[in-house]
Amino acid sequence: MKSTMKTRTGLVALAIALPLSLAACGSSSDNTAAAGGSTPAATSSDAMTSTPSDTMTSSESMDAAAAVFGEGCAAVPKDGAGSFNGMATAPVATAASANPLLSTLVTAVKTAGLVDTLNSAPEITVFAPVNDAFAKIPAADLKKVLADKPTLTKILTNHVVAGKLSPDQLAGDHKTLAGTTITVKGSGENFTVGKADAKVICGNVPTANATVYIIDGVLMP
Repeated sequence: MKSTMKTRTGLVALAIALPLSLAACGSSSDNTAAAGGSTPAATSSDAMTSTPSDTMTSSESMDAAAAVFGEGCAAVPKDGAGSFNGMATAPVATAASANPLLSTLVTAVKTAGLVDTLNSAPEITVFAPVNDAFAKIPAADLKKVLADKPTLTKILTNHVVAGKLSPDQLAGDHKTLAGTTITVKGSGENFTVGKADAKVICGNVPTANATVYIIDGVLMP
């Protein structure tokens, strides 16, 4: 009996402490990003292993592929951690790290130290440039940006907005974590994002704490 009571007490304490700790992490990181400043250097927790406070259940993730749209979705792995069902159960930065289409973006996120910020955010929408989008940037310029943490942070947070936007909520102006505003145009399954009209090539991709729209361009502030 005593052992059972201790176990229940411990679980209650954990349930109370976990959301509070995640909220504190997301708040401080988001405020820094929104101001356009640099974030703290990546720590051991920035190893793409963070877990969100509320993850999807297995039953919810089984139909993850049914909601997505776009020609680029065909390039997403059919199974494993990088598949739609696999990504649906992981927080967004961790999910992206399992998707081979987003390896350059993942490198940039790690370099900027934004893994915890993205993984702990309760509900966000991420416009995620594919590797080919970064390849359009001259190599020397990309290398320079990756070495400039404040600039890199500004660019990456320019791809993130608050709330999980469904396709019918996507068109319009949205304030980003960088403090800028991006405009999405289109309807149905055809959307372009930002001044460069980056095309959504795979949209409405679910992760445990975010909705992701994979795009073919980088959104510069």
